[in-house]
Amino acid sequence: MTNRKIIIGSRGSDLALWQANFVLAELKKLKIDAELKIIKTQGDQIQNLSFDKLEGKGFFTKEIEDALLKKDIDLAVHSHKDLPTESPEGLMIAAVSEREDPSELLLINKNAVDEKQKFSLKQNALVGTSSARRKSQLLAWRNDLKIEDLRGNVPTRIQKLRDKKYDAILIANAGVSRLEIDLSEFYCEKLDVKEFIAAPAQGVLALQIRESDKELFEKLQPLNHKEVAETIGVERKILNLFDGGCQLPLGVYCEKDENQNGETIFKVRVAKAENANSFPKYFYFESKKIDGLAEKIVEKIKNIKGNSVFISRDEKKNDFFKRCLEANGYKVFAQSLIAIKQIPIRKYKKCDWIFFSSKNAVQHFFEQKPDVEGVKFGAVGKSTAEEIRKFGKRAEFIGNSDDTRMTGKKFSALVGNKTVLFPQAKESMKTIQFQLPRKENVVDLIVYETLKIKNCQLPIADCQLLIFTSPSNVETFFEKNKISAEQKVIAMGDATANAVKKHGVKANKQPASFDDLGLVQAVMSI
Repeated sequence: MTNRKIIIGSRGSDLALWQANFVLAELKKLKIDAELKIIKTQGDQIQNLSFDKLEGKGFFTKEIEDALLKKDIDLAVHSHKDLPTESPEGLMIAAVSEREDPSELLLINKNAVDEKQKFSLKQNALVGTSSARRKSQLLAWRNDLKIEDLRGNVPTRIQKLRDKKYDAILIANAGVSRLEIDLSEFYCEKLDVKEFIAAPAQGVLALQIRESDKELFEKLQPLNHKEVAETIGVERKILNLFDGGCQLPLGVYCEKDENQNGETIFKVRVAKAENANSFPKYFYFESKKIDGLAEKIVEKIKNIKGNSVFISRDEKKNDFFKRCLEANGYKVFAQSLIAIKQIPIRKYKKCDWIFFSSKNAVQHFFEQKPDVEGVKFGAVGKSTAEEIRKFGKRAEFIGNSDDTRMTGKKFSALVGNKTVLFPQAKESMKTIQFQLPRKENVVDLIVYETLKIKNCQLPIADCQLLIFTSPSNVETFFEKNKISAEQKVIAMGDATANAVKKHGVKANKQPASFDDLGLVQAVMSI
């Protein structure tokens, strides 16, 4: 490259300067001489309005892009999620960085912590965020919370929390991680990106140059991470097709994985709301092909129509599943076809671990007030882990509930030769237990049994979609009911799908996770 010095344009916030200096250091490794130039943007200058009230798009990037076009700078470093999905004429993204953890971080003042609640946040807490996406998803899970606007750079926002202006604030984990901020005075709850869905391209840096600067483009290619560009390309294309900027209440997260046959598969999770105060729609899609994937997803979301759904479980208090579907035009009928009977705990051997394969096992074990001092807990999935939290405990191992065999193998590798207690239902399948190599380290404890409910009056004929949550619910259903050719079926897990299949019916879909969100995604994506 010629001896020209590259001028890097950046905002002046601590995080923006960290990003620019990171790129500066990477350029020096490539023996490219560069220096920084700070540029103020509209988003920096207007601090009294929330993002959704600012006019237009690109209010953190426009002035920097203008400087690029005027040749005042040669390279702009952006948080990719802040960029409009269409580059101004004459500009291009030359490279993207590796992806920092895209999850959200809920920082909570310690006097506002309640670990029994979702996200460990006390009832009616005041949360600071100016993101319509974060607000809509937060209220979907916790409609008791109060949300107020929060502007400023990362240290400024954290200082406002420190000053007790909020009980908690919601920020991107990537920014805090990059700045290495000491958060020891707060309780930190990292939100699962598969549940609380990030902004398109969150955690990725974009290196923007002039299209005509071919020489710089070639020199930047060692910094370009093509696999990241591929997955965030899906996320940003979905954003583009909704004609949205970073103020649109849209979360999209795409990951590249392999299926059981070793084939590449793209998994895409979407949460889209009409505005900050409306309930998001949630979707989960899998595809072996990336071409046209974003277009198919957006077409599906735009054409969704609510219908009638039956689920074989009783309605729960503040039921996320029902609230989400009914807010988006569905009718939900919830009724379990089985009753749960608690079985008194017999005397059992004290163990190092206690592993739960269901929420019922958690409930009927802890309700009997057992001695669990010094014991570690494991859960088959997130939903079961959250039930453990309701009893003031935390799971140190959380598996993937849609693949119990793999969960069993991972749990077995973790516990080694430790003894494990398995509170369970009578006639449990014991899938996890079979993965532990030493059977003498397994202690089975029956804490409940299921009983069929006779003479259930079900509104089956009026429902286009039937959801079965367990094999025992399936068996009870088919004793007196049939499924028409027009009705579609969702089965929770392989065992339930196999139970349906025995009655000559093939499940149209299985949820990606055994929790309310997985069920909602299955309903909306079917």
